[in-house]
Amino acid sequence: MALEYTEEKLNSLDKETLIQLFLSQQEQLKQIDHNLQLVLEQMADLKRHRFGRSTEKHEMEDQLSFVEADGKIVFFNESEAVVDEESVEEAETVSRRKPKKKQGKREEDLDGLPVVVVEHSMADAELEDMFGKDGWKQLPDEIYQRYSFTPAKIEVEEHHVRVYAGKKTDEIVRAPHPESLLRGSLVSPSLEAAVMNAKYVNAVPLYRQEQEFERYGLHISRQNMANWTILCADRYLAVLYDHLHEKLYGYHVLQADETPVLVNKDGRPAGSRSYMWVYRTGRMYTDRQIVLYEYQKTRNASHPRGFLKDFNGVCVTDGYQVYHTVENEREDLKIAGCWSHARRRFDEAVKALPKAKQKDSRAYLALTMIQAICREEKLLKDLPAGERKIRRQLSVKPLVEAYFVWVRENLPKVPQKSKTWEGFSYSLNQEKYLKVFLDDGEVPMDNNAAEQSIRGFCIGKKNWVMIDTVAGAKSSAIIYSIAETAKANNLKPYDYFEYLLTEIPKHLDDTDRSFLDDLLPWSPNLPANCRKPGKEEVK
Repeated sequence: MALEYTEEKLNSLDKETLIQLFLSQQEQLKQIDHNLQLVLEQMADLKRHRFGRSTEKHEMEDQLSFVEADGKIVFFNESEAVVDEESVEEAETVSRRKPKKKQGKREEDLDGLPVVVVEHSMADAELEDMFGKDGWKQLPDEIYQRYSFTPAKIEVEEHHVRVYAGKKTDEIVRAPHPESLLRGSLVSPSLEAAVMNAKYVNAVPLYRQEQEFERYGLHISRQNMANWTILCADRYLAVLYDHLHEKLYGYHVLQADETPVLVNKDGRPAGSRSYMWVYRTGRMYTDRQIVLYEYQKTRNASHPRGFLKDFNGVCVTDGYQVYHTVENEREDLKIAGCWSHARRRFDEAVKALPKAKQKDSRAYLALTMIQAICREEKLLKDLPAGERKIRRQLSVKPLVEAYFVWVRENLPKVPQKSKTWEGFSYSLNQEKYLKVFLDDGEVPMDNNAAEQSIRGFCIGKKNWVMIDTVAGAKSSAIIYSIAETAKANNLKPYDYFEYLLTEIPKHLDDTDRSFLDDLLPWSPNLPANCRKPGKEEVK
């Protein structure tokens, strides 16, 4: 409790005591003001998260600022070096003026789709009534196009397998026929592919699929769908998942992320967090992409240690310490940082300020500097890795070095524990990792690709809230992996699921696993219907 002084008590104090008392009160007021500013910032940030827009777009004026690094003047926020291409595109899309129609867009949209010709004609008798006999001629057809959509159609396939027996022997022979997906079950590859596509691509929970099937007169319980999905993932798709895991080790750069998930029956108290981890090939690899999920009960270092045990190269992460722990244990693994995470705290700091004060803040200037770095990096995106590394050293590295000089200089000038202070501290703690991309042309400067790959799962869990069992969580990891890998390689997930569930059961007894190469998303042996129309085949 703070001491209270009356006028009489203050008059009885000597000058030195009064000075000390005043200084003490001044320090207390300073601390109170500091705490109040933190509370106001937190309240503004919470309000923004609840009611505000989620975009991290950074708008700037054409002002010029600079810092000095290693004796060189490095300029930030020049209009030609800072304007965000994506921000420009976004601004153009919200323009009030009607955009010009792209020539050939309709033909591009229709390319690759099957065309059914529907003819409309008149009988000769009708024409004779109108024009008289031989008083008409046919002109070129008037042609227009419309999309035709056929809703889901449910049929029962009844397989009649001919059985033969020799008249003089006891031998019995059955005609060749496809193996049952699950013996004794009504499920087919096409039906299970539809269930997987709905849940793991379109985020439709099983209870809503059950209701939709009911509307078609098909009585399939969500429990049956759950059992089918778990068994098909474990028996069939897991084989391809393991093969993709082996292929993943052949890449030089990977990206990793994780997100929490609730699993109902995992042997722990209700509400215990589990985690879905995602590992994918680096963003710079535009073909033959692999995205793999892995379910784990915890978030400790043993999981990336096990998943990456045979990987040699660079892994881009968000700065979570367990990845650094694994890196310290090995000489053949390097961790790279994410600049999107470095800028995120500054973005939160700016949005927590009143609009009139935003552009005068250090957080705003930090965003400006980081955006200048991103702009220079975007100019190099189409270059080969070797040339990109050289150009990064020339144009990007000076900006990065200048940024860290400025951060060190300004860290003591901001209130501790504030969003801006957290942004400065994060950058300095991650400096070693944030600079890795400068020395390797295959390493991206952010971990956005991994975050985008895990987004489908995050959208899905908002609909189904939790996974019921550990077996369901593991099967979900496998199916999400196949779905996201298919999408990354321009495949249609439903058709790919159906093809895999048709082909893999034929080879389960094979000791030679080479058939899996023909099932990879980039295999030229995949059926044409698995590929998205209008997309070039992945090389």
